[in-house]
Amino acid sequence: MDTAKITAKGQITLPKKIREKLGVAEGERVYFVEKNGRMIIKKAVPKSPFDPWVGFLKAQKRQKSDAIVEALRGR
Repeated sequence: MDTAKITAKGQITLPKKIREKLGVAEGERVYFVEKNGRMIIKKAVPKSPFDPWVGFLKAQKRQKSDAIVEALRGR
């Protein structure tokens, strides 16, 4: 079992083994989730501005790219 000490400012340093398992490095963020009375720590994955468009073209089967672009531009 790994432990961490809380500083006067309420901060902790995650042990190296935990950081490696989470896949986090200096400057990256983690978040905490409470589940069934336990706290779970997870790596915070930043959202990409492209996330809303993932899979968009699958719904546009057999349509030419020029037509898709024009529809997106509102023409």
